[in-house]
Amino acid sequence: MRAGRVIQSEATTEIPVHLLFRDDPDDVTGVPLRPAVVRRRQGTGEQPKAVRRPAAAPAEAVARPAPDVDPALVERRARVLPGLAGVLGGCAGAAGCALSLWWAGFLPEPALRVTGLPGHAGAGLGAAQWASLAGSGALGLFGFGGLARGRVGRAWVLSLFGRYRGTVRRTGLLWVNPLLLRRRVDVRLRHWRSEPMPAVDRDGVALRVVVLLVWRVKDTARATLAVEDHQEYLRECVEATTARVLSRLPADAFHDDAPTLRDADAVGAALTRALAAEAEAVGVEVFSAQPTRIEYAPEVAAAMQRSRVAALDARHRDTVLTSVVDSVEDTVTRLTTRGLVELDDYERKALVKDLTVAFYTGRVEQR
Repeated sequence: MRAGRVIQSEATTEIPVHLLFRDDPDDVTGVPLRPAVVRRRQGTGEQPKAVRRPAAAPAEAVARPAPDVDPALVERRARVLPGLAGVLGGCAGAAGCALSLWWAGFLPEPALRVTGLPGHAGAGLGAAQWASLAGSGALGLFGFGGLARGRVGRAWVLSLFGRYRGTVRRTGLLWVNPLLLRRRVDVRLRHWRSEPMPAVDRDGVALRVVVLLVWRVKDTARATLAVEDHQEYLRECVEATTARVLSRLPADAFHDDAPTLRDADAVGAALTRALAAEAEAVGVEVFSAQPTRIEYAPEVAAAMQRSRVAALDARHRDTVLTSVVDSVEDTVTRLTTRGLVELDDYERKALVKDLTVAFYTGRVEQR
């Protein structure tokens, strides 16, 4: 006789036995399980059954697709020369222009005295003189026109006819091809404090949030060419990501010890991870995104403050009552165990009542 399957039907597959009988109520991953409804199978008339599945953690970020950026657009080092090469080329071009003018006989008398060249009648501006003058002038323009000064914390993104040609991060006097278009980019570590931004918590309560962001440009090619303005892009991402992260938790848990937005470390870590993923596509590296202030919006601040005060008062009263009950229990136990008094049920209840009123009144007056 062939052994039957553990569980089988026309719409389900085999379920292993070790999944049917379990002692621990949680999953092996430690994530609490929550019930989920399985739809009724068509044509069988079977009622829906509850199946337990892992519950998503409320503070974890949901995976979002990264923006599609050209994978070939990656920062690389541009080819530049030391500034001395540009100075020498410019001086050589200036000297060539002077010699060409002297050859043509058009060099002024003061220039002759400065350069020390002898007087020369000249052969006029012929084709050879024009060619020599044009070549020397181009050499001088390229030599002096390509001189640039590299600064610490600054970089140049070079492009030619819309094509990326590299990034210059060197400092000092450099020579860069003057035909290349230069875009200066600040690559220093920077911080930005946002204005109060609107947001809502998990319960829909309106909030005002201020975020302090620490960031820098990591890939200058993407930060300059992959987006129109990387700073404006980062500001928009901060606002959108802050609203998304803060909507996963309540601002306050008045009567529970559940996680709230008051946990600045956890909220800041979640916000930093989400922003880093958003900004990585445009070459921006986010080091820290911390909410420096989370407060209720003005229209709900008064009502929420009253709720918070009432919750604190209720929590304090509960603590006081627990302490009073423990004190009464300890007092009655000592009196009866030492044989100081003999009490029946009625007398015990009366004594407990009187002691509770006395202890509670004394605790409240000490507040």
